[in-house]
Amino acid sequence: MKEYDLLYRATEADECFKIREILKRRLSVSARLRRRLQYGGGVCLNGLPVRMNARAARGDAITVSFPEEESGFASESIPICVVYEDADMLVIDKQAGFVVHPTKGHPAHTLANGLTRRMEERGERYKIRFVNRLDMDTTGLLVVGKNAYCQEDFARQAAAGGVAKRYEAIVTGLVPEDAGKINLPIGKAVEDELRRVVREDGFPSETRYRVLERFARGRGYTRLSLELVTGRTHQIRVHMAHIGHAVAGDALYGGAAPRLIDRQALHAAELVFRHPRTKETLRFTAPLPADMEKMLETLRAAAACAGGEMKCV
Repeated sequence: MKEYDLLYRATEADECFKIREILKRRLSVSARLRRRLQYGGGVCLNGLPVRMNARAARGDAITVSFPEEESGFASESIPICVVYEDADMLVIDKQAGFVVHPTKGHPAHTLANGLTRRMEERGERYKIRFVNRLDMDTTGLLVVGKNAYCQEDFARQAAAGGVAKRYEAIVTGLVPEDAGKINLPIGKAVEDELRRVVREDGFPSETRYRVLERFARGRGYTRLSLELVTGRTHQIRVHMAHIGHAVAGDALYGGAAPRLIDRQALHAAELVFRHPRTKETLRFTAPLPADMEKMLETLRAAAACAGGEMKCV
């Protein structure tokens, strides 16, 4: 860990602002984090602790040191596939079969437990913050923030539509349109129940899709590229089931395909956002997992043998 996490040089225009206002305007430090920094002594002016109501002169160095934290999860040996890592975040390619952190139904054997073991082995300490979410049996890109600043910045970007999320899925049936948009509200089917449904009083939800391949095998299957405009729980699964094309393997929403895949064929393939500290645009991709690739090979072979339609667009 460096002596400080953020550095800002005050300009002449900043001389009319207090330190707390400079942190807000120039560094996008949230009110919540500013309060924590105020009482934790995490802000310095030219190397010396400073109060939030002090002022800076042009050229003064304002540094911010985030408070040290930890999550307290039990340590377990669980594979973690790292795509990218720096002082602020960790991007991983999540495997199927794991929830991200302990819950009442899954108190252990989660990614958080595996990340705790990884920290121990590397002599690190930070609070594990999952800044996006994936269902237990959905694979692909997952971002872990190592500090509150990273988590809050990602949330602001997502709220402003600045985070691009692209998924790949194999769905049941032959989707007729080559591209389309589903703009339907989603809410809980029954209070406290796992399932979600399209309902008039639900939260606004929008999914865009594009057909990649069609397979005329049995009831037919379609490979899709999907973009999440919003990020509701089970959004892709609910929207596709609602229009009659449930995600293959998704027993919860009517897409069970036991001879082809034993979990929902849904993968977070691409993620684009701005780095919270450097403001550089980051783009990450994750290849399809082996079970989805195997399913596609099976569908292609069956379509070829049967002389059925296999359209690639």
